[in-house]
Amino acid sequence: MTSTLESRAAASPSASTRTRKGNAARRRRTVFYFIAPAMLGFLIFFGYPLIATVYYSFTRYDLINAPEFIGFDNYIRMFTSEQLVGTAAYNTLWLVIVLTFCRVVFSLGVASIISRLKSGIGLVRTLCYLPSLAPPAAATLAFVFLFNPEYGPVNAFLRAVGIDGGLWFNDPAMSKPALTLLVMWGSGELMIIILAALLDVPQEQYEAAQLDGAGPVRRFWHVTLPSISPVLLFGVVNSMIFALQFFTQAIVAGSAAAGAADVAGNTRFIGAPQNSTLTYPVWLYVQGFRYFNMGYAAAMAVLLFIVSAGFTWILVRQLRKSQHQEEGG
Repeated sequence: MTSTLESRAAASPSASTRTRKGNAARRRRTVFYFIAPAMLGFLIFFGYPLIATVYYSFTRYDLINAPEFIGFDNYIRMFTSEQLVGTAAYNTLWLVIVLTFCRVVFSLGVASIISRLKSGIGLVRTLCYLPSLAPPAAATLAFVFLFNPEYGPVNAFLRAVGIDGGLWFNDPAMSKPALTLLVMWGSGELMIIILAALLDVPQEQYEAAQLDGAGPVRRFWHVTLPSISPVLLFGVVNSMIFALQFFTQAIVAGSAAAGAADVAGNTRFIGAPQNSTLTYPVWLYVQGFRYFNMGYAAAMAVLLFIVSAGFTWILVRQLRKSQHQEEGG
């Protein structure tokens, strides 16, 4: 009798262990079932297209004939014999630097003003957010009309106060700044995100800094910016990726400013004036869907993906390094 009880007692831990393992396995299966749709969608709509793009980048492919493997010829052409790709890369780099800085600083400034309002904050926040809901093509057409050098209301107002407004979208030197103004006007989404971060900064930190004699500038520099730095990093990364993929506004502005009737399909005016609005994604589109150089376009897309991932990795790494230094690591 005693031996039977001892054997049952010895067997009970093993049974309990098997039960726990079975429960853990069921939980893992349940989690897998829930994330399976997302994983399937990721593989179908991101994984497979990415692998196919990398493969086609090493081929000569025109969407009609079978792909012909040519090795690194597309990449060599991109860095040696292609001329307009350099112009497109310069325009895109200009937008990455200037547009990113202006978009983040403008959104931060507007959010800071709204966060200090005593009344009507909801109305002002809504009015600042509404431009971001406008379709990019429609907003670009509206801006081309507003900044028309002859009969646009912007130049009419500037002439009334004695200022020469310039040609804007019809001037190669002013077309990219005009596109930057367009993007800043529609940056309501980023402004709302930064505003939420500003309102979430503990007031105790401002009060402590004020007791220490810190003025508004020092409070903003030493309290506000460190508190919202992760959100600002998101804004910088988001703006850089947006600039690297800048397509709709550039192609519509170039076509509309040149007077093209069929804005969506007329590629004769893409990049007007004088290729100043020819961005890297626009030239990728022209190569793939006008000249049917899908292999070369795939190589351009792979390079764009690598550059975007590289910029993101560098920014995230620098933020983590700065936070580690601030914590005394």
